[in-house]
Amino acid sequence: MAKKSTIWQIVLSFVLLFSQLLTGCASDDSPAVIQETPTENEQITLSIYAQYSQDDTRIPYDYAVDKLKEEYPDVTLNLIVQAEDDGETLETLAAIGQLPDIFQANTNIINMLRKNNQIMQLDEIAESSGFLDKLYPRYQDMIYSDDGHMYCFPYAGDEYVLCYYNKTLFEQCGLKAPATFEELLHCIEVFRQNNVVPLALFGQEGWVTAAMYDAIATRFVPGGIRSLDQQETTITDGGYVTAAEILSQLAKAGLFQANVTNTNYEQASKMFLNGKAAMFLNGQWYIPEADQKMKEDVDWMFFPALDMEAYETGKTAFVGGGSNSGYAVNPDGEHARLAGEVAEFLSEKYCEAKVMFRGNPMVTLDTGAEPVEEYQPMMQKLYEIMPQITSATIYTWGLEHAVLNESIMANTQGLVSGEYSPAEFTANVSDAISKMKE
Repeated sequence: MAKKSTIWQIVLSFVLLFSQLLTGCASDDSPAVIQETPTENEQITLSIYAQYSQDDTRIPYDYAVDKLKEEYPDVTLNLIVQAEDDGETLETLAAIGQLPDIFQANTNIINMLRKNNQIMQLDEIAESSGFLDKLYPRYQDMIYSDDGHMYCFPYAGDEYVLCYYNKTLFEQCGLKAPATFEELLHCIEVFRQNNVVPLALFGQEGWVTAAMYDAIATRFVPGGIRSLDQQETTITDGGYVTAAEILSQLAKAGLFQANVTNTNYEQASKMFLNGKAAMFLNGQWYIPEADQKMKEDVDWMFFPALDMEAYETGKTAFVGGGSNSGYAVNPDGEHARLAGEVAEFLSEKYCEAKVMFRGNPMVTLDTGAEPVEEYQPMMQKLYEIMPQITSATIYTWGLEHAVLNESIMANTQGLVSGEYSPAEFTANVSDAISKMKE
């Protein structure tokens, strides 16, 4: 298994990002429209480290920036595109005291930065801006850390991991969406015979390999990795051990493409959208892109289980959910208070855009926005099942314990790549849980 980032890759990423912070210039990969040249009326430039890699992040960000120009004409945002490295670059910037003015932070990052007072408390801004008045009731508790303070403005509500599948490929191969692991093994065999990758996985990112493991584990332990994080269960419990064995068996049978942990998002998504892979694992935010490119050829399936009874009872046990993450602020920035106000504004407009242009109702704020078009069939299907969801786990970025977060990502990468046996996986994660309890 290839390590997510070598030391030199991290150093290189830092050098590139730090140069942007100093010069106010974007990387070559950053969109020119974001990197405005300040006019004579624009007096303040704020750096922002944010996602901008696919339509689900580009469209809401562009919309929020356009609205910002109207509300804050004297503010220019200098975008630094967030690296897909599970937070390593941001941790490096924090370690040397060079955080951007605004940055996207998850629970793990928030907890890390709190220790050194490197993240701003946003309680007062949230109250004075009206942010709290627009917050949906079910997210009232989610926005606060365990010390009772708010450190980020979230815009994503409950988000779920889905297994997308190409209906046409399944039909052409005489297959149906698998309900059991045995049926999934049969699908793998048939797809391989037809030179089709059964499931394209961007295993370069540890969160998605952890989600793959969680999708199996929740067939046995509905709490999945969330229960591990909350110390309600342990990785040596039977359901977790069985899940590791099943994932290892599926990987050896050829579920994933070759060099799975060296495959990035763009590569895996392209395989699926171009009909080279029959299935794809990603969050529900992928629905608009899949719908736009594949139309009636695509749908999402419930995760397979051990048998039909477990499949039926486990349909409402979902992977994913909500977590404390969003736009955070560097308290040591020259314009920290203004940055806080801008972060709140961006979060609100981000919510508007996700509803209006992405057909995604799963946001934290009630802005009164309505979708410009009807929900896509896959989103409507999810929207209708949501009230029936009996349990949800969590994404790795929402885990409270950094040691578990790092371990579950690295060791699930080892599991899907074949580097670790199920026993080694269990032992490694068990060691991390022991450290978590110290």
